[in-house]
Amino acid sequence: MPPGKRKRLRVEKSSHAFACVFAGSGKFCNASAPLAVPTESPGWADITPPTEADNRSLVLFDTGDDVEVQAGEDGIRFLLVSGKPLQEPVAWYGPIVMNTQEQLQQAFEELQKGTFLKKT
Repeated sequence: MPPGKRKRLRVEKSSHAFACVFAGSGKFCNASAPLAVPTESPGWADITPPTEADNRSLVLFDTGDDVEVQAGEDGIRFLLVSGKPLQEPVAWYGPIVMNTQEQLQQAFEELQKGTFLKKT
């Protein structure tokens, strides 16, 4: 989106949605606080979430039927993802998403050993 522009995007009420910002910055209305994507340092959970979503931010949306975004001074590029909830528990850290903390820990152990990707 170009700098300063505002846009409203429709989202199904029964769906969950999130936006992943990959360039520029902006503000999302009717959203939870933007959460920095935890891919850089192990102490990511100790940081205060930013008030504006910028590059490498993840924004989680509450229930509703639209998402409104206001582009910052450099514009904003983001991916909006929406879908029906799976009704499963979610454990995630960085690029890995599993159902439990135990599965998440095992995945990182396999990643360190080089056995995370399985050949079939």
